Amino acid sequence: FRCSAFLWAGVGQGCGWGPHPPASALAGTWTNRLGAVWTIKQDGTFAVDLTKDGKPDAWGKYFIKGDVITLRSTGGMMPKDCADEGVYRFERKDSKLTLTLVRDSCRLRRRNVLLPWRLKQ
Repeated sequence: FRCSAFLWAGVGQGCGWGPHPPASALAGTWTNRLGAVWTIKQDGTFAVDLTKDGKPDAWGKYFIKGDVITLRSTGGMMPKDCADEGVYRFERKDSKLTLTLVRDSCRLRRRNVLLPWRLKQ
């Protein structure tokens, strides 16, 4: 399934997807051992700071259905292999978030998303 450029997360009305469910299960600011900071907002958007300078390097939208999150980039860094959506199964236990790959051709996204995440705030 292709719609537009995908990097970290999302849903697109132009893709024919409907409204996304509340994202309360994942909303918050998460960090991984590489120091990446992933801010997931209730409104279905996200921002990622990969360079540890406090500024977003990539941002986009996401869609959650059950325990699956689909990620789509809408701006920022986007390597050539990140043109498709990233789809991951997630599990949250308290302040820990783990994602497992369903499908994603983007190496940069996989390298970060597949690491364990800890809730920062």
